[in-house]
Amino acid sequence: MNQLSLFDNDAQKNQPVKLGKTEVEYKDTSSILTKASGFMSEYDYTINPYSGCSFGCTYCYAAFFSRNKEKMDNWGYWVSVKQNALALLRKKRKKPMIGTKIYMSSVTDPYQPIDKKLELSRDILKELIDYHDVRLVIQTRAPLATRDIDLFLKFKTLQVNMTVTTDSEEVRKVFEPICPSNKVRIKAIKEIHESGVECCITMTPLLPIVDAEKFALTLKETGIKNFIIQPFHSTKGKFVAGTRNAALELIHKYGWDDRRYKDVLKIIVRQIPDIGKGKTGFAPI
Repeated sequence: MNQLSLFDNDAQKNQPVKLGKTEVEYKDTSSILTKASGFMSEYDYTINPYSGCSFGCTYCYAAFFSRNKEKMDNWGYWVSVKQNALALLRKKRKKPMIGTKIYMSSVTDPYQPIDKKLELSRDILKELIDYHDVRLVIQTRAPLATRDIDLFLKFKTLQVNMTVTTDSEEVRKVFEPICPSNKVRIKAIKEIHESGVECCITMTPLLPIVDAEKFALTLKETGIKNFIIQPFHSTKGKFVAGTRNAALELIHKYGWDDRRYKDVLKIIVRQIPDIGKGKTGFAPI
């Protein structure tokens, strides 16, 4: 039986092989729970419903985990659905993961456009609520996350992190060409926060900023109290998409180096003094 039969009925009827410019494939995976390590080592597991990501951020470290150079070079234009993910998770019902710390997701976005069609991330959330009572952090840059507010509210311990990287649409369009605007992301995470869900805004990495003071105030106006920030190492940064030259030009235009980052950080910290930095900011809730 095709494991996609475990999805809800609407998803069964709509299994696209192409979504916009993104090629979609469906494959079984050996495991949906990956033992956390490295940057996420304080968690027990990570969950990634998909391989690849149609948001295609040019600087995304996950691209360098692609299984071949062709996949890496075409980052943003393919996604692989882990079609047996829910079946694998259901096998854990025999020994529920009470209190297990899970990060979703570390190398993809659980709410990228394909999830609007398949609702795989929503199905995973339902399973985690009903049988496992986990401590969950969800990382996304997609307004689609507002769809699942009803499920977020059923968790005893859950936080939704929204990535917001810049105040400039010029910068966003070069570094994150297929992503929703940062303005839309801020609106979405504010909606989630106002529903009563614990939220965090992650400036990871912080890309070139036009007006640091105004940017910090805009973030504070959401009412959210949790923030995380990381630098983008422009001198070491790798780019996988076709906007590499434009990205380097913008880095030069904004003078975005370690010194400039530190100057911007000082301004942001004045407004958000308790901001988390780097790995410590991502510690489990």
